[in-house]
Amino acid sequence: MARRALKIVSWTSMALASSGFYLYSNKYIDPNDFGAVRIGRAVATTAVISYDYLTSLRSVPYGSEEYAQLKSEIQDLFQSFEDTPLGAASLAQVHKAVLYDGRTVAVKVQHPKVQAQSSKDILLMEVLVGAVKQLFPEFEFMWLVDEAKKNLPLELDFLNEGKNAEKVAEMLKRFEFLKVPRIYWELSTRRVLLMEFVEGGQVNDKAYMEKNQIDVNEISRQLGKMYSEMIFVNGFVHCDPHPGNVLVRKRPGTGKVEIILLDHGLYQILTDEFRLDYCHLWQALIKADMKRVKKYSQRLGAGDLYPLFACMLTARSWDSVNKGIGRAPVTADEDVEIRNNAAAYLPQISQLLNKVPRQMLLILKTNDLLRGIETALSTRASASSFLNMSRCCTRALAAHKKKKTCSLLKRTQISLEESLSLWQINLHELFLRVRGSWLGNWIFALFYWLSPAPH
Repeated sequence: MARRALKIVSWTSMALASSGFYLYSNKYIDPNDFGAVRIGRAVATTAVISYDYLTSLRSVPYGSEEYAQLKSEIQDLFQSFEDTPLGAASLAQVHKAVLYDGRTVAVKVQHPKVQAQSSKDILLMEVLVGAVKQLFPEFEFMWLVDEAKKNLPLELDFLNEGKNAEKVAEMLKRFEFLKVPRIYWELSTRRVLLMEFVEGGQVNDKAYMEKNQIDVNEISRQLGKMYSEMIFVNGFVHCDPHPGNVLVRKRPGTGKVEIILLDHGLYQILTDEFRLDYCHLWQALIKADMKRVKKYSQRLGAGDLYPLFACMLTARSWDSVNKGIGRAPVTADEDVEIRNNAAAYLPQISQLLNKVPRQMLLILKTNDLLRGIETALSTRASASSFLNMSRCCTRALAAHKKKKTCSLLKRTQISLEESLSLWQINLHELFLRVRGSWLGNWIFALFYWLSPAPH
């Protein structure tokens, strides 16, 4: 029952987080953190490994002679296995183990009976959402049930998670700072996933970063680059970047900073039409081009609620959106304004979430989780994040234009326009860096000193 309630709360939280009106808290409350629950589940789920290898990996009948023979072999699989999990969530928990060949591995084990209970969980959610609809007709939350029906089976298939991990590692291989743990397929099943064991501190742990001399601004920039590439360029998006799934460390041997991306069960695949409209919308938001903000918000299903949609996407007030979200940082007063208005706009938020494409729902959740990390690191709404988004949008739209034409001359023209736009973005970034540096301050002070006095 606890797990069932947790899943419902999880999806409901996604609805509220997607509105952009979230509480700034870095504490993730999980019933599995309580000692008695974790010990009990450790005993139960450790047994799943042997059972799943016997029944899923090898399809051996329970109680047969071959079963008894393989059981003794499986008991010899690990040189050591830590019963206390490193982490636990509603669907699975992770243990540290060492194979006899010396490899240290992370063993992700699905909780017993989760598969059987998942349909009941969704049914319970459907009943509760239906009850809310009867009591409050203005609230539209049936999309929660639709998303759960679509995503929960994918999250329960650990082989699908392994494939996602390999796909994103290949897709983002140009980013040397990104580490995706290797999957060991020969020892993985639908309910047990073995992967390379990688340690690090949570991405919102400033004390860990200070202790290890990791620059929080560099981490924030790299995280922005990584997700901008996923969303705008590739359309394949890791949708659960909470701090427990994003670790940071200095790579052993080189000392270079790495971001470790974990838990690849939930991804959103964006259609080209959605992805390109989303690119145009963010370009318009960054440039404060309100006509295009309205146009592309409406193309994405916002209708007359496009001002609210823009505020939800950016987590900024409508006044800030009109002025330009990259021109002024978020103030404490603006944060208070957003939180105070949340309850007043909840019916419109639920209506909007019911209207936008389903692809948008997990993107909204992802945006808010990333903002929570930026808030924890005190790097929220930095200019660099908008510059990275601009680069990716420019590249994605240029690639689409080149794909649509067969003319060599036209392709060359598009490439030149793309290069010019990227050069302008780079120049602007250089200007911001110089202005923020000691040298920049000295130059501006000298310029002011040499300027003629006003008459």
